[in-house]
Amino acid sequence: MKTKVLHHSPQISNFKTFSFLLFSLIISVSNGEFPFSNAIDSLSIDPSLNFENSRIKNAYIALQSWKHSIISDPYNLTLNWIGSNVCNYTGVFCFDAPDGSGERTVGSIDLNHGDIAGNLVHELGLLYDIAVFHLNSNRFCGKIPKSILNWKLLYELDLSNNRFAGEFPCVLLRLPKLTYLDIRFNEFEGKLPEELFEKQLDAIFVNSNRFSSSLPENFGNSPVSVVVLANNKFEGCIPSSVGNMSRINELNLMNNKLESCLPSEIRRLKNLTVLDVSGNKMIGTLPESIGEMENLEVLSVHHNLLRDEISHGICELPNLVRFDYDHNYFLKDKATCLTLPAFDDKMNCFRGRTQQRTELECKRLLSRKVNCSSSNCGHVMVPPPAVPPKAPPPVYCVPSPPPPVLPSNSSPPLSPLKPLPPPPPPPRNSPPPKPQPHSPPQPPKLPPKPQPQPHSPPPPVSPHLPPLPQPHSPPPSITQHSPPPPPIVPSLPPTSSPPLPPPKSPPPCAEKPPPPPPPCHEPQLLNQSSPLPFLSTPPPQ
Repeated sequence: MKTKVLHHSPQISNFKTFSFLLFSLIISVSNGEFPFSNAIDSLSIDPSLNFENSRIKNAYIALQSWKHSIISDPYNLTLNWIGSNVCNYTGVFCFDAPDGSGERTVGSIDLNHGDIAGNLVHELGLLYDIAVFHLNSNRFCGKIPKSILNWKLLYELDLSNNRFAGEFPCVLLRLPKLTYLDIRFNEFEGKLPEELFEKQLDAIFVNSNRFSSSLPENFGNSPVSVVVLANNKFEGCIPSSVGNMSRINELNLMNNKLESCLPSEIRRLKNLTVLDVSGNKMIGTLPESIGEMENLEVLSVHHNLLRDEISHGICELPNLVRFDYDHNYFLKDKATCLTLPAFDDKMNCFRGRTQQRTELECKRLLSRKVNCSSSNCGHVMVPPPAVPPKAPPPVYCVPSPPPPVLPSNSSPPLSPLKPLPPPPPPPRNSPPPKPQPHSPPQPPKLPPKPQPQPHSPPPPVSPHLPPLPQPHSPPPSITQHSPPPPPIVPSLPPTSSPPLPPPKSPPPCAEKPPPPPPPCHEPQLLNQSSPLPFLSTPPPQ
C-alpha cells in the first residue's frame, strides 16, 4: 500500500486539531487501521467552495473521505458527490438542525442495494446529527470505526448483507439513542456481549453471521419486540430469563446448535406471534402451556429431537395458522393439528401414516429418558466430560472514552433530534428475498416453511421503516443501468458461513485483508480529562 505523507495543511488551524489528527493516527495504526490513507487529500478543501454552515462543511469532509475509500460503485450512486451542496448528493438527506438554529444538517444516509465496495472511514464521525444510516446489501468490509461514537442521535442502523467481520462491534452499544440494530448477513463471530440485552433496543437482527457459544443468562432482559438469532452457531440452552420478554412479538432461533428442553417460562410470552426454534437439538416435549399463548400465529419446531404427545391446546390456538413439527419423534398429535391451514407432520413416529420414521429408529431415541427439571440447562441427555472444561469468561464491552470534542470556542449541538417511532418487525417467518434493485414487489401469500440449512438468502431493505420528515433533496433512486465490472471467481466460503451476494465486481479490501479484530473494548485516551477536538469546526449551539 502506498504511504502518504501528512503535511501541515492550512486547514489545521490550531494545535489541538493537529494533536487530534496525530492521536487518531497513532490509535488507529495500533489497532491495524489506517484512517487517513485515502482521506488526506480531502482535508485540503478547495477555498473556492462556499458552505452554508459548519455542519455542512463537516459533512463534506466526511462524505468526500468516504467516497475516496470506495473501490467499486457499479450503480454510480456516488457519482454526483461533488461540490459543497451535500444535500443534493444521492442517498444523503438533510433536515433542519435539532437545536432550532434553522441550519440544515445531514440527518439520514440511505445507500441500500448499492452493491458498493469499500469501507467505513474514520471521518464519518463528523456527521454529528445523523439519525438513520442504511447500508443494506453492499460490499463494505473491515471494522466499524470508533469515531461513530459521535452519532449521539442515531436511532436506526442497518449494516446488513455486507462483509463486515470480527467480534461484535461494541461501539454500537455506546450509541445512546439506538433502537433498531440490523447486522445480519455479515461475518461477525464470537460471543454476543451481555450488554446487548440490557440496551433499550426494539429490534435485534444478528442472524446469518458466525456467532457462537451460549446465549447470555440475561438474554430475557432485552425489551425488544423482535429478536432474530437464526443461522449462527449458538449452543447450550435457551435461558429461562426468556420469560421476561413481555413485549416480544417474534423470537427466531432457528438453525443453531441449541440442545435443551424448551423452558417452561416461555408460556409467559403472551404477545408472541412467531416462535421458531427449528433446526436445533431441542429435546423433551412441547410444553403444554404453549396452548395458553393465544396470539401465536406461527410455531415452527421441525428438525429437533422433540418427542411424545402434542397437547391438544396447541393445535386449538385461535390464531395459529402454521405448525411445522416434522422431523422429530412425536408419538401422538390431535386431529385438530391436521386441520390447520398449514402443517407438516412427516418423519415422526406416528403409526399408520406415511413418510414416518421406522419403528427401530423411534425406539432408539425414545428409550432414552429425559428429565428436564433434574438436569442443568443445555446438558440434558449429554454425559458430563471426565474433566469439566474451564468456562470461558463472559464478553464485556469496556465503557468507551468520550468521543473527541471540538475546540473550546464551539461545541456540537445539544438539543437531541426527536426520534421517530421504532420500526415494526419485518414480515413473519419468511426468508428475505435476494436483493434486486429493480425487481417489482411480490404479491402477499402464506410464507413457505424455512428449511434447516446453514445458508439463507440476503436480507431485504429494512421493512416498514418509519417515514422520515420531508427532506430538502429528492430520495435516492437507483435508475442507472451502468454494467457492473466483469465478475471474478471468489474463493468458496466455509459451509457454515452465510451466502455472499453474487459477485459483480472485485471483492472489497482487495489491497490487504483486515487484521484480526481487537478485544471487545475501546482504546484508552491519553488524557480523558481533556478530550481532543475533532477534525473540523462543530455546528454552533
